[in-house]
Amino acid sequence: MSNTKKIALMSTLVLLLAVTAVFNFVLAGTRSADVDASNAQSVNFFTSHRAERNSTRSEEFVQLDGIISAYAADTQEYAEAIAEKQKMVSIMEDELVLETMIRSLGFSDAVVVIGSDSENVNIFINSSELNAETALKIYSIFEDEKELRDGNIVIMPIYAES
Repeated sequence: MSNTKKIALMSTLVLLLAVTAVFNFVLAGTRSADVDASNAQSVNFFTSHRAERNSTRSEEFVQLDGIISAYAADTQEYAEAIAEKQKMVSIMEDELVLETMIRSLGFSDAVVVIGSDSENVNIFINSSELNAETALKIYSIFEDEKELRDGNIVIMPIYAES
């Protein structure tokens, strides 16, 4: 067999291998998208929000760790990354405490989102409705714990089966 035929045969085999890999990737992605769509209906808002929040924060921590390891301890970038990481940890602790306090009011689930660059707080409670008495209890928790004004607190009832 001549060198030209060998090169043509090898090129064809590599091309077929590449096409097979692409089809495998496309078909596997389609199948996992179908499975994800069926699972999404069974997962409630609170569970999916926490998972997404944890994933996003993990990525942010990895980025901050990269900055921290790339710069010397006496640089401004290092100090800013450390400060941002401490701020994120503080927000995470506050959200956890406040979610627990809201669940102690009798809600089966709650998610608290504290803005990192503002004093805004969004509260999602597992309830089909929100009455004035419950809203006042939640507001008082936030005023006592975080010393926030009412205008910065938004409470949203979201009913999700547990």
